[in-house]
Amino acid sequence: MSEPDRPAVRREDVSQAGTADEQLVRALFDEHGGPLYGYVLRLTGDSGRAEDVVQETLLRAWRHPDAFAGRSIRAWLFTVARNLVVDQHRARKARPPETGDEALAVVPADDELERAVESWAIAEALAALRPEHREVLAEVYYRGRSVKEAAESLGIPAGTVKSRTYYALRALKLALEERGLAP
Repeated sequence: MSEPDRPAVRREDVSQAGTADEQLVRALFDEHGGPLYGYVLRLTGDSGRAEDVVQETLLRAWRHPDAFAGRSIRAWLFTVARNLVVDQHRARKARPPETGDEALAVVPADDELERAVESWAIAEALAALRPEHREVLAEVYYRGRSVKEAAESLGIPAGTVKSRTYYALRALKLALEERGLAP
């Protein structure tokens, strides 16, 4: 509602005032700000966004005072506010959703991240080995089998398991050095 010493805002006043009339914008806010805020708050459900929309609506009224010539000022303000809310909604739908701080909680710490990268590099180095070398290393180191157990599992002599393990470890060391991971 307008203050007792301030007259109600009229279309003629706005269109004649030009864009620099701060008193007029203040009068627009005093007379229409409350109902406009309530309307936008019902549309958005967010008080912060509602305040931003009201501010942008009044800014547009200030920049374009001739836009509501021949129309109700309040109807023009409500239409502009509604269009701003719709535009914001469409803009949010057009881009990916924003994430909050909870997404950062699932990101691994730096040391976990380094271990993951090293694991990938080691897996690549193992994949670069010949299949028989990978099999021997998997039996002896991954499954923790003895030379005799690995030989029985692979169907090869124990001496072959020993020599393949030796050459597989040399080849793995070389592959890791190529990837900058060996000491």
